[in-house]
Amino acid sequence: MLEASYADESRISNGKVVKGTVIDVKDDEIILNINYKADGVITKSEFSNDPEISLKDKVQLGEEIEAKVIKTNDGDGQVLLSVKRVAAEKANEKLEEAFNNEEVLKGVVTQVLDGGLSVTVDEARVFIPASLVSDVYERDLNKFKGQEIEFKITEFNPRKRRIIGNRKVLIEAEKKAAKEALFARINVGDTVEGTVKNITDFGVFIDLGGADGLLHISEMSWGRVENPKKLFNVGDTVKAFIKDIQGEKIALSLKFEDTNPWLQAADKYAIGTVVTGKVARMTDFGAFVELEPGVDALLHVSQITREHIDKPSSVLSVGQEVQVKVVDIKPDDHKISLSIKALLSDEDVAPVEAAEEEIPAKEDDAANDVDSTEEVAEETIAEETAEEVVEEAAEEEAVAEEASDVEE
Repeated sequence: MLEASYADESRISNGKVVKGTVIDVKDDEIILNINYKADGVITKSEFSNDPEISLKDKVQLGEEIEAKVIKTNDGDGQVLLSVKRVAAEKANEKLEEAFNNEEVLKGVVTQVLDGGLSVTVDEARVFIPASLVSDVYERDLNKFKGQEIEFKITEFNPRKRRIIGNRKVLIEAEKKAAKEALFARINVGDTVEGTVKNITDFGVFIDLGGADGLLHISEMSWGRVENPKKLFNVGDTVKAFIKDIQGEKIALSLKFEDTNPWLQAADKYAIGTVVTGKVARMTDFGAFVELEPGVDALLHVSQITREHIDKPSSVLSVGQEVQVKVVDIKPDDHKISLSIKALLSDEDVAPVEAAEEEIPAKEDDAANDVDSTEEVAEETIAEETAEEVVEEAAEEEAVAEEASDVEE
C-alpha cells in the first residue's frame, strides 16, 4: 500500500497529464475522479478561453477528460487541473507544423485588442497585428469579433509566447489571382458588371472583381453630369462597357452606341424644325441650348434677337427655356445651329400674308382705292418735308451772316 501511494504521488505532480471521469458539473467548475486521494477540479477559465462558454452544455456526467495538473493542492485539498493547456500544447504542435509548411489556418477572433486581433486555434492563441489584418486600413476591428478567419503563421516562438498570424498575405494573393484572371478574359468593348467602390468629383471607381475600372464623369451619360454623387452610391451595381485598357488601367463608359441621341438627330432636328430647349451654358459668341440629353446646339449671338447685343447673357440666362428654329445641322460633326431671330421673322410675316389672303375678290376696287389714297398722302408728306428743309436752310444762312458780323 505504501509503495502504491508513492507511485500515486509520482503520478500526480505539476505538469503531468492525467485522465479523469466527470462526477459533477457546476456553472463555474468541473469535478473529476482522477483515482487519487483528492478529486480534480477544472475551473471555467481553465476549460476554455471563451468566457461565454457554458460548462453544462459542453460536459456530461461520466465523460472522460484529459487534463494537465497545475497544482496538486488548490488550497481546498483538491488537485487543480487544466483542459485548455493540454489543448494549447496540441494546438501549438499544429501551429508549428503549419508555420513550417506555410499552411492556411482557420481560427475564431475571441478578442479585439488595441494593436490587433487575438485568434484562438484549438485553445492556442495567435496574435494578428492590425497592419496584417487586411491589405487596406481597417478603422474598426470590432467587426471581426466572433468571426472565423483564415490566416498564415509568419512567426512562431512559443517560448516567448509569440505566435504571429498574417491575414493580409492571403488577401493580397487572392486579389492578385483575381486580377490575373480578370485581365485574361476582358477586352475593349466587352460589357462588364461591377460594384461602386469609391466616388470622386471626376468619376466613379467600380470594382470588377480583381481590378477597379474608372467611369469618368464624361462617360456617365450622353448629356452633362454635374455631380457623380447624385447618380451613384457606394455599393451600387453598375453595368458598363470597357472603352479602353492601358496596362492595369481600365476605362469604362455608359455611353452605349445604340443609345446615342445623335443617331436620330437628323430626323428629329431637320432644318426648319421649331423646338424648345434649355440654355445649358453661354460664351461671348453664343449660347448652347440642350435640346435633349447629349444633344447641344449653338444659338449664335447674332441669331438671338434683331437688336444688336454684345453678349448672350444680356437677354438669356442659364436654365431658361427658349423656342428656337433649326437653321443648320451636321449630324456627322454633332453640330446644330439655331435661331430665334428667324422664328421672329416668320411671326412677323405671317399676319401680313394672312391679311392678304382674307381680302375677297369683290373688294379689289376698294383695296385699290386705299392704295391710291396712301400714295397721295405719301406725296403730300414728301412735298411738306421738302419745304421745311428749304426754310431750315434759309434760317441757317441768316444765322451764319449774323455770326460773321459779330466777329468783325
